[in-house]
Amino acid sequence: MAETALINNLEPPARAGGLQGIVADWSSDQRAFKNVSWGKAMMWIFLLSDTFIFSCFLLSYMTARMSTTVPWPNPSEVFALRIGGREIPLILIAIMTFILISSSGTMAMAVNFGYRRDRVKTAALMFVTAAFGATFVGMQAFEWTKLIMEGVRPWGNPWGAAQFGSSFFMITGFHGTHVTIGVIFLIAIARKVLRGDFDVGRRGFFTSRKGHYEIVEITGLYWHFVDLVWVFIFALFYLW
Repeated sequence: MAETALINNLEPPARAGGLQGIVADWSSDQRAFKNVSWGKAMMWIFLLSDTFIFSCFLLSYMTARMSTTVPWPNPSEVFALRIGGREIPLILIAIMTFILISSSGTMAMAVNFGYRRDRVKTAALMFVTAAFGATFVGMQAFEWTKLIMEGVRPWGNPWGAAQFGSSFFMITGFHGTHVTIGVIFLIAIARKVLRGDFDVGRRGFFTSRKGHYEIVEITGLYWHFVDLVWVFIFALFYLW
């Protein structure tokens, strides 16, 4: 009897199944949370909330487009540029997309060199990423100016459904604001990296622990999110 009781005590307790079991597993695994810094955790929470906002915008756009009885403007014609006497559809949008996707590559390399504590290369790549982002915003401003001069307004446009203008300015404007904030953030962090703030542990805004370049990775999370959102905007707004 004593041996049976001892064996029963050594057996692991029965595990709950389904959603309750998943919650129990995650809540009992302290390593999944203790090794995550507050900065990285807060950035993930922010990105999750921002995902909901962009999803609502894109779903609203899709609903407006599918429910309107007025013909929707053709993006290939609306966003065409006249070059050499020919109308080239979506050429500006294609260049903007290429620039923003390229910036994800330079940002990833900046994070890699940040892990190696190579502050010169990390800062240089972050400045390049910021330059790509600023170029994207500048091209988007040109796009806005062109469409406004052609008569596009939030309440109407000369090519068809009135919802086109409000959807365009809302979605691209909200995304452009994110890119602008990211550019400012990149420049600020790159300056601190180049100055050696993270090597000496100098106190200040966005300065992590001495010898750690974690803020570069956190900035990279934000920038990759902005790039990923643009892929969905490009596919649903410009190609559909």
